[in-house]
Amino acid sequence: MQKFGFVFLICASGRSTESILAELKKRYTNRPIVEFEIAAQEQMKITELRLSKLFTSKGNIISTTDKNSTLATKKAEEERVSIIGGHVTAASDTLTAKPIQNPSRTRPPITTHVLDVSRGSPASGIEVLLEKWKGNQARPIFGATDSDGWAVQGSSSTDSDGRSGQLINIVDDVDPGIYRISFNTGKYNPNGFFPSVSIVFEILESQTRQHFHVPLLLSPFSFSTYRGS
Repeated sequence: MQKFGFVFLICASGRSTESILAELKKRYTNRPIVEFEIAAQEQMKITELRLSKLFTSKGNIISTTDKNSTLATKKAEEERVSIIGGHVTAASDTLTAKPIQNPSRTRPPITTHVLDVSRGSPASGIEVLLEKWKGNQARPIFGATDSDGWAVQGSSSTDSDGRSGQLINIVDDVDPGIYRISFNTGKYNPNGFFPSVSIVFEILESQTRQHFHVPLLLSPFSFSTYRGS
């Protein structure tokens, strides 16, 4: 199933279509690790059933009256071992397959909000842009004008609470590097001193699992920021 990252496995022998569908609906609510264990058990049932049919199949019985019975029997045994090996390998691959792991974070690793300190309220409707440095240099050089080195990660606008929408994917480990978050403050306050505000910060290799909240406290003639949680 797409939800778990692997197919829905069930031993259908002796089951009706209705019972299989009912089992699918029941198991769809499982946690991934629980469904993985159930699928492994069902795969073992399927493998055991196939092996049982293989050993009892009449097609594998070699006539003892055949003058080449010894050779034929040996060949049949080799084919049987090959078939069994294929079933066991398939079962092993299914049992050892790792289910898709969902990120443990519940929010993006980089977030922001804007407060209008002159009004004492959240600043809504401000356009926000998040970029990551990917230039030829390891880090942007102060005073340089290499605008091509910045790669857009995401954009959004602040809501009624002053919080932006998702600017980056929800992942357990955020890419280390230098980021820039920019705010279109001139559109929000055309009479203000700052047409835009950009905040540049760095995420180290040792900080990839941390959360980075970079708020903006804004007034017409000043702004400040800090690293929040």
